[in-house]
Amino acid sequence: MATQEHLDAGPKKVDEWHENDEILDQDAVALASQYVPGSAEEKAFVRKIDKRIIPCIWVLYTLSYLDRANIGNAKTGGLEKHFNLTSQQYSIVLLVFFISYVIFEVPSNLLIARVRPSLYLSGLCIIWGGVAALMGATHNYQQLAGVRFALGVLEAGFAPGVAFYLSSWYKRYELATRFSIYYTATAISGAFSGLLAGVITQHLDGARGIEGWRWLFIIEGVGSSFVGCFTWYFMPDWPSTTKFLTPEERLLAAQRLAFDGLANTGGAQGHIGHWQAIKMVLVDWRTGMFVFLYMLCTGAQTIQYFVPTLIGALGWTGYVGQYHTIPLYACAFVFILGFCFTADRLKKKPEAIVLASSLGVIFFIIVTATTKHMVQYVFIILAFGCVYALPPLILTWVPNVIGHPAEKRAVAIALVNALGNSASIYGVFLWPKTDAPRYIPGFSATTVFLGLIAIGTLVMKFLLRKYPAEQIDAEKVVMEELEKQRAQGRLPAAQA
Repeated sequence: MATQEHLDAGPKKVDEWHENDEILDQDAVALASQYVPGSAEEKAFVRKIDKRIIPCIWVLYTLSYLDRANIGNAKTGGLEKHFNLTSQQYSIVLLVFFISYVIFEVPSNLLIARVRPSLYLSGLCIIWGGVAALMGATHNYQQLAGVRFALGVLEAGFAPGVAFYLSSWYKRYELATRFSIYYTATAISGAFSGLLAGVITQHLDGARGIEGWRWLFIIEGVGSSFVGCFTWYFMPDWPSTTKFLTPEERLLAAQRLAFDGLANTGGAQGHIGHWQAIKMVLVDWRTGMFVFLYMLCTGAQTIQYFVPTLIGALGWTGYVGQYHTIPLYACAFVFILGFCFTADRLKKKPEAIVLASSLGVIFFIIVTATTKHMVQYVFIILAFGCVYALPPLILTWVPNVIGHPAEKRAVAIALVNALGNSASIYGVFLWPKTDAPRYIPGFSATTVFLGLIAIGTLVMKFLLRKYPAEQIDAEKVVMEELEKQRAQGRLPAAQA
């Protein structure tokens, strides 16, 4: 039977990812043949991996989002005045990040399928933190844009990498719940960024001769690098190559995914070539539909970079304005969890997407139609929550539909995320200063994006029902995994 050492969710061994460690357990074969979805053993297994995976990726994504989105807080905290930034220059600074982000997502996700995700994701955090801190050393918008481009290269691998990583551990209708918890980091970091920016720009401006907005970049960037030095020690890698799991738990992990139509990363099924995976994704019509939906989603989400500006247009400026951004992210936190948990519990992900986008349409129409600032503020908060609920729902729908082979799933997630984020390239130009104070074009475009998401999701649901995706043979996958474990000495040889 498994020892207590196996069951503890403490720090992992440095070599836990190796596939040639000798672990023998007679119960593994019996467990593989007796797998029942939703059993007590499976629930215990899920709780065990939750304790390791979710906290690590949540912390890393919080830091990622802080370093990416603090540009909006820095702008209103003195950067715009110090650099004499025009509206177009600020849009260019935002734009170059997304150019590099889009270009490097697919190569990065091809790489993560072949390496240790714990080292890869934590290493990215260490490096991007250093680059983010360098934004505090820039002296004009050209330098700032150059550093933002480098930041995009490094952060490109993180979000799609985590989506693929989670899909290699969790079943289809476990995925949105876990991804939503991870994705609340965007809301928490947004709220915390407003609070931190308010404190820094109010109390550290001029400290040691450094402007407050520079301190904002430095403190948040260095903090990311520091945390990234430790997260790798706690994160597991792949189900088939993680030593803190017992042999029966590795087989349970393989059968769970196979039963749910997902390929087991690092498992006995082996790898397909990079170009073969890319070709499989490009010829699959489902990829195009997901790209369309995610492009609309990220186009709407560019509002996040202008939140302090929009709040300023309602009459709250300076550090008071920074604090008024916090309720938007608090609402986003609630909406992300509410929609994603409900979608998983009811197994109604397309319906959740339609509901969130439809409510967003209504809220944005009210924002655009009224001129009362407090009414605008309240419905901006609600609409912002709807916008934030959509990315985890749409992105986790991808591995629900495109589940195998694992490399195809990795490329599909990365391509959808990459091409989807290309919408940010034009989305950052939707909110020019000349549209102040009501910003009707930006709000109108965002309303249209959400309306198209609702329509596109209904079309996608109809097409998936008419042309369902091919499923893998769950029994065959588990038997292959058993043979692999026996060949590596992890399980006893089959009885004659």
